[in-house]
Amino acid sequence: MTFQWFDIVGGAGVALIIGTYLLLQFERISSDSISYSFLNAAGAALIIVSLYFEFNFSAFIVEFFWLLISLVGIVKFLVRRRT
Repeated sequence: MTFQWFDIVGGAGVALIIGTYLLLQFERISSDSISYSFLNAAGAALIIVSLYFEFNFSAFIVEFFWLLISLVGIVKFLVRRRT
């Protein structure tokens, strides 16, 4: 098995999402912080980049909604901050 650059990008995305979840479980990050949503969004985006080259519909759907929900969290944080 050979790894392409997009496999490494996707692996970095997976590491971000898993690492973020681990930080949440160890209470090192809060689920309502912008960093939590940003790290999840970045991880999902990196996985989507890798899926562009090796497409998997089911994985794409999961990552698309992971990214979308994370972006909602970022917007909510920014709205709360403005008020």
